Amino acid sequence: MKFVQIIDFETERLDEMEQLLEDARQRLADQEGGPTHRILLKDRDTPGRYLSLIEFESYEEAMRNSERPETTKMAEQLGALCTREPRFINCDLLDARDLK
Repeated sequence: MKFVQIIDFETERLDEMEQLLEDARQRLADQEGGPTHRILLKDRDTPGRYLSLIEFESYEEAMRNSERPETTKMAEQLGALCTREPRFINCDLLDARDLK
């Protein structure tokens, strides 16, 4: 079953966060496992608040990814750019479809 982790975070340094994520994506592009899809949302009602939806093939793949030293380092770097501690929400993906 596919798995999605939602990360609820606040930052004033989104450009720096995006650069860290892009650098990591390029470094890990040839590795098996890891995230398969990402959606980034900006909260229109709360300035500086974002939600990142990260999709994995399974919960187990997500946990293996979380245990990688490079993932831990990146999470620490991203956390340092946040104005509050990120909140993580773990979800099983029951349905996803295009509506048009």
